[in-house]
Amino acid sequence: MLLSMPRLGDRYSPLYFLAALGAGGLMVSFFMYLMFWVPHEGRPVPVFEDIFAVLQTGSVPLKAAVIIAWVGIAVFAYLHIRLLIWNLGEFAAFRKTDAYSDLVKSNAETQLLAVPLTLAMSVNGGFILGLVYVPGLWSIVEYLFPAALAAFALIGFYAFRLLGDFFGRVLTGGGFDCLKNNSFAQLLPAFALAMVGVGLAAPAAMSTTKAVAASSLILSTFFIVSAVVMGTVALFLGFRAMLENGASAEAAPTLWVAIPIVTVVSIALMRQGHGTHVHLDVHGNAADTFLMLTDLLAVQVLFGLLGALVLKRQGYFGTYVFGPLKSVGSYALVCPGVALTVMLHFYVNKGLAGAGIVDKFSAGYWTVTALALVLQFATIYLVFKLNAKHFGQSDALAHQQQGGSVHPAE
Repeated sequence: MLLSMPRLGDRYSPLYFLAALGAGGLMVSFFMYLMFWVPHEGRPVPVFEDIFAVLQTGSVPLKAAVIIAWVGIAVFAYLHIRLLIWNLGEFAAFRKTDAYSDLVKSNAETQLLAVPLTLAMSVNGGFILGLVYVPGLWSIVEYLFPAALAAFALIGFYAFRLLGDFFGRVLTGGGFDCLKNNSFAQLLPAFALAMVGVGLAAPAAMSTTKAVAASSLILSTFFIVSAVVMGTVALFLGFRAMLENGASAEAAPTLWVAIPIVTVVSIALMRQGHGTHVHLDVHGNAADTFLMLTDLLAVQVLFGLLGALVLKRQGYFGTYVFGPLKSVGSYALVCPGVALTVMLHFYVNKGLAGAGIVDKFSAGYWTVTALALVLQFATIYLVFKLNAKHFGQSDALAHQQQGGSVHPAE
């Protein structure tokens, strides 16, 4: 399982960080089992002690779910770390090549935002690993929140440095090719900022220290607002270019990038809402959460249908996933599957069950949850399919694309 990895040199693309990102997202998807099925009274999230108690006294189905979650988190944590280390090494070497110099002079310069995007996922994943596998972590968690805020702030600073280089170049000297902007590839910066924002929002939902929670609210708001503004601009520019020139065949998976952005923003807003309720005496209600999640899920479904239409018309899966050609941009298909999985878990638990529309663990509850589980395991299949295609042999990428581009999402 990814025991040997290729050395790519100038054939490397920063979009390979999306492989690590997808594995990290699947780790989060398994945490949803624990988050919503394991009792954790007095805490906003389950910890090792809650999980271990279920293994001692819980029902057989719940014990099975906990074991599956534990194994799933461990497997995809390994994949995430393995791919992250490989990407960091390859990226360091890639920066010394002429291909890197060409990349930072093109639309594809924003692909570099895949680096802080994945690093932010790593910090989120590390917190999950601590909650799930480290006994007694919650007793020192208040000391960890400032460290987490600092880590996410540094990653956010790095993201803005990269964006500063890009906007400093194109807004002063031009050079942005609108003809090649016929995809939603330029949404990647918004995704990165949103991922930083949701990480910064976590202490607002979990810390009992008002100053920490307030810092969390302020910092996360800045990054979420930045993500929404930048994402909106990129969305209109990309859609206009696609209407004029058609969607880029190789970058077509980016039509689904809005889906994970919406999930991340939704979680950030719920974390902020919990923080304002606890610390600022702002009282939202279950109906507000249900309506918000319904609205945002509707946006995801809309983009999902649009992307599915284009991908089907272009035969993308038959060409780049199951067919003979390779495209690093295929990894952009993983995040939407993960994001919808996580969103459905929140929708059924915080939206439908939270508002009393369905009873928890009722037939209606399991119907929606089953959709999330089917989507999750379909995404797992996709990840292993892509990993086998791209990393299955030591020289798997020696003939990258066979006529395609290593930097498809421009």
